[in-house]
Amino acid sequence: MPAGDQGVAAGAAAGRPARGARALLTVAALAVALAAADTYVVVLALTDMMAGVGVGIESLQRGTPIISGFLLGYIAVLPLIGRVSDLVDRRRILLWCLVVFVIGSAVTAAAVELPVMVGGRFLQGLGGGGLVPATLALVADLWPPGRRGMPLGVVGAVQEMGSVVGPLLGALVLAVAGWREIFWLNVALGLLALVGVAVIRPSPPTRPPGVANGSPTPHRASGMVAHGPTGRRGRLARATAYLLAALATVLWTLTLWAPEALTTSIDLGVPFVPFDTASASRVATPIGAAAAVATLLLVLVTASRWLPLLLRADLPGATLVAIALGSLVLTFSTANPEEEVLGPWGVWLLPLGAASTVAFLLRQRLAANPLIPEGVVRRRVWPALVVSLLIGAAIVAIVVDVPLLSRLTQGTDETDAALVLVRFLVAVPVGALLGGWLLRRIGPGLVAAPGLAVAAVSIFAMARWERASLDEVVSTTLALVGAGLGVGLAIAPVNDAALADAREDGHGTVSSLVVVARMVGMVVGLALLTSLGLRRFHLEVGTLADPTDTDALLDAAVVQVQTVLTGAGYAAALAAVVALALGVRAISGTRPDGRAAARDVTARAQPSGVAWWKR
Repeated sequence: MPAGDQGVAAGAAAGRPARGARALLTVAALAVALAAADTYVVVLALTDMMAGVGVGIESLQRGTPIISGFLLGYIAVLPLIGRVSDLVDRRRILLWCLVVFVIGSAVTAAAVELPVMVGGRFLQGLGGGGLVPATLALVADLWPPGRRGMPLGVVGAVQEMGSVVGPLLGALVLAVAGWREIFWLNVALGLLALVGVAVIRPSPPTRPPGVANGSPTPHRASGMVAHGPTGRRGRLARATAYLLAALATVLWTLTLWAPEALTTSIDLGVPFVPFDTASASRVATPIGAAAAVATLLLVLVTASRWLPLLLRADLPGATLVAIALGSLVLTFSTANPEEEVLGPWGVWLLPLGAASTVAFLLRQRLAANPLIPEGVVRRRVWPALVVSLLIGAAIVAIVVDVPLLSRLTQGTDETDAALVLVRFLVAVPVGALLGGWLLRRIGPGLVAAPGLAVAAVSIFAMARWERASLDEVVSTTLALVGAGLGVGLAIAPVNDAALADAREDGHGTVSSLVVVARMVGMVVGLALLTSLGLRRFHLEVGTLADPTDTDALLDAAVVQVQTVLTGAGYAAALAAVVALALGVRAISGTRPDGRAAARDVTARAQPSGVAWWKR
């Protein structure tokens, strides 16, 4: 046997990951960490950002879209991005998500108007959210079954580290510069990650004997046949697209930047004069309109290259999902969790979301190529989605109500209250890494279930905290660290079990659904648990002899927090029970349905008419 064949055979016997896989995962994981940090980076900078777009601190509610816009972009299109990543090269998805994230960061950094800032934050969420399922699916492409635990743990860990790194990064930048520099730093780091993903091209993974190479080489786009303009016509179309992209970039840069040398010029300042001088909007100007027209032309010129791909991924179905998820996000994320359950638009958005959900379910049954193909969600994918949903509800209750208890009982400001939570936030990524390491030895159910049981016990202990409990450093640390480690232990097993049983051509779709389930659990779980807490609060207040008694009202507020944390404990306990269905045996590199996996790859390799994505 030649030396090269011997090396391949040895690698196949060991079920080794692809060459270059670790390098690409490192870059992708850092990009995920950057996007995750951006979820929390506005915690300290929000008031400065509002002032930068002319919104005063007295109008704090008007700044809510800065946060909800990011969440909307993050969650609403995840299923579509996950499905698209199953149809084209995963690296392409990472590259385009990073491009969108960088553009969103630049728009946010340059914004002097609230709508522009919200639009930039939406683009940041759109690009950042797509990085997570694409990276999880990339692990499945580059590592064979049975070897994915640790890389999945790494992805989960860096995603959770965002809650710690985000505020810290924001504080460090604000100490030496302004809030805009936070987002310019995002641009620089995002461009570095983009270059890294573009340069690193891993080879196919080797698998143990008898296991089909379920996923194609990540950088070969599954052997898809390119369609679209060729020859002279194709070169002209590409040149036109590049020219329009450059023109749109220049025009939008001038629109948002509005350099004083131009705006104050008698000869050159006319394009910068707002149509409505009362609003003084930089976008509602002749140059802003020209930028919008150039962007629209770019979309129309390139539509034949990307629209077939989106239609194949079921764009109508994805639109219905986006409306349903967007309605949930806007309904609950715009509410003040300490005072209300539904946001001001909830009465209109919830029926819209319900109607969109029904329409999506009908489309799933009737469409020839639905957004979630038949058989993609199967076996252990179902319990993985349920566990992810419940974990989201447990996490958000801790993240919101522990700082709330600190503010109520210790009189701390928001920053000091958040510091109480750091012990939990640091423990989660540590647990994620430990969970990934344990998957090499025991099954995902035996990693996730005990971890979630520990989390449930810890959260129930937190639910017994009284007004002076946070002063007891040892007991509070044990509870917070126990909850964080327990939740973290379940992250890698959930993803590993879901990817192991998903169809090989559905890894991106399943990864996105796991992330969506967790986000829905966070949004809806917070609403339901807050509703229970508020109901208990009002019951307690109703029994007071003196409704103006400050101490008695404080005790009632503490009871509200205890109620929410008790609900989170039950969510974690239920998740521990369901997690047993993830499997008690370690996932093996030998799959019994190897032929089925190979057939799935054939399905993924059908012509798609997406030449632009291959170029």
